[in-house]
Order: sequence, then C-alpha cells, then structure tokens
Amino acid sequence: MSAPDWTNARNILCVRLDAMGDVLMCTPAIHAVKQARPDRVLTLLTSASGVALAPYLDDVDAVIGYAAPWIKAGGGHPPSSDSAFIARLAERRFDAAVIFTSYSQSALPAALMCYMAGIPLRLGHCRENPYRMLSHWVLETEPEPVIRHEVRRQLDLVGSVGCRVGCHADSARLQFAVCADDVEAVRHMLGERGIEPRQPWVLMHPGASAASRRYPPARWAEVIRALARRSACPIVLTGDAHEAELIDGIRSACGVRTHSLAGQLDLGQLGAAIRLATVVLSNNTGPAHIAAAVGTPLATLYALTNPQHTPWQVESRLLFHDVPCRFCYKSVCPELHHDCLAKVAPEAVVEAVCSLMAGKIHQRAQRR
Repeated sequence: MSAPDWTNARNILCVRLDAMGDVLMCTPAIHAVKQARPDRVLTLLTSASGVALAPYLDDVDAVIGYAAPWIKAGGGHPPSSDSAFIARLAERRFDAAVIFTSYSQSALPAALMCYMAGIPLRLGHCRENPYRMLSHWVLETEPEPVIRHEVRRQLDLVGSVGCRVGCHADSARLQFAVCADDVEAVRHMLGERGIEPRQPWVLMHPGASAASRRYPPARWAEVIRALARRSACPIVLTGDAHEAELIDGIRSACGVRTHSLAGQLDLGQLGAAIRLATVVLSNNTGPAHIAAAVGTPLATLYALTNPQHTPWQVESRLLFHDVPCRFCYKSVCPELHHDCLAKVAPEAVVEAVCSLMAGKIHQRAQRR
C-alpha cells in the first residue's frame, strides 16, 4: 500500500504507551496527523500518566488507557483481559494506527494488537520486516549512524505517510493547553505567598521518576542558597505529593526562604505555574517538557542517560558534567557515582538561571 491511502483515514489511533514526557514529545507529530486532514478524529492510546495529560492536548479527541505489559511502567494482567481490550478496540472501527516508540522499543506488540483489532493501516518503526503486522513501516536504523531528537523521530515517522508540519514556527512545538481557570488558581496561590503577577520568580522541580535523572538534594540546597545571594527573586518548589518529603528536606537544608507547592497542584495547575514562572529549573522529566510546550525559559539538569530528550524549541540551558559512561540509558546509575549530575557545580546552575531570567526580563521590557 502507498502513502495516499492515509489521505482517506479519518478515525485514527495514536499509540504512545510511555510516560507523560514521551507523550508530550509526540505532540508535534500528532499535530501533523491532525492537520493533514482537519476533520480527523484522533484517539490517544496511552499509559495512566498519558491519560492525565490528554485533556491538555488540543489535537486529541479521545483517550484510552492501557497498562502495556511490554512497557517498563506498564502492568501485569491476565491475557484474557488483553483479548477483551482488543475487542473493544475493534468496536471503535479505527481507520489507521500510528505506533510511536523510542528506538529501543519494538512497535510489534502494539502492531499485533492493532492488527487483531482489524485496523487496516498501521504505521511504526521496525528493525525487521514486520510483514502484515505493519502496513506501513520505516526501517529502524538508530542508534547508528545517528540518534535523532525524539520529536524529530516522530515527525519523520508520520512524514513518511504524508503528514508533515507546516512552515509556521509553532507547527512543530510541543503541545500543552493551559486553562484560564488554572492560571487564575495559581496566581491566587502565588499571591497568598506574596508573589505579585509581574514579579520575576523561579520554579524549581527537583523530582524525576528515574533515580539517575535526579540532581542530588544537597546540590539543590546549594543552588538555592547561591541564587538567594545573587537575586532576591522568590523561589517556588513543585512536585507530586510523594515528593513532599524530598522538597521539605531541600527547603530545610538551604536555610533561606522558599515556597512549596508540592502536592498542591493538579497537572493543569502545574502547567499554569510553569507558564507563569519567569524561569524553570528542572531535572530531565515531564515538567521540563511542559516548559518547552508553554515557552518558559528552562535550565535543565540533564543527566547523560540519553541524548534524545533535550528541550525542544525553547530558550534553554543544558547543565551536565561529561562522563565516559554517557548515554547509558539506565534508570539507576550503573557506575554508582552519578557524576554526570553530581559534579554539576551549583554556581554553573545559578549562572544559567540568572542568564535566562535576564533575557526574559529584557523581553518583557521590550514588549511594554
């Protein structure tokens, strides 16, 4: 079958079964699929964190949650439940499925599900010939000779069936729709802490799902102390409820005034807080990609676990210490030294934050 078959596909399933940040990095490709035929109905098949993200993705019309047993964050369940799930997919009568994966993942388990659900067009990357599992496939060549950014990888995939982003600069941006009610709610929270609407402030997000991507808590405390010496701007720390202990420990150790919104924001409010912040300082995790989506300048403490997830189309600074074991693709440091983050000097972090803040303040002054 040739690419023009996709021009008639209206009811499309977009599959990305990983974490929130992975789904966010697929949003430019999802947008390209939508824009190729604006009357398309797009359904996102995704993980629990992807389900939580879906309400903030304008191009997604419906969402289906699925804990895929072949994905690290997925869940185990009896095969009979998969049979029932495939039957429910079949009832939706999808015209096509786009299966988004990282290069280290196989598209074939999801492709088999879509094949069994009777979805006629199925697109994905594959190393071996998938025969009938994928009607359209792109040969997987990574990591040799080059590793693409995750966003570029997915854009190239859908581009192979004629779904390409437009020339406008925003066409390839990550997507996260911030709600006015969430902005108002966050402004109220900030006001209760004495932070005025036009006042510069820094949002810091010290958590990350993988231990290998977390800047050490003691280093976070050093950064906050050094930033407080250099700038009087308020510092607000964010995180999930289960990260409150981490954040409380950092705040206690730094010895200067900070504010915490840990466990107090839902995902929409977190997106609003990130958009309202002057600068975001974060590990390489979901909120960093939200910052890229909403256009907030971002300093990323970027563990060298992989090269594909750097900030996309946003003013940013990458902070890391180069190591021989770079790009290990591990959730826990295999060398046990964590040097790619632990050796990032707090002074370098503060310099990056202050540089981004000066640029943002200058932009605001020019717009007045």
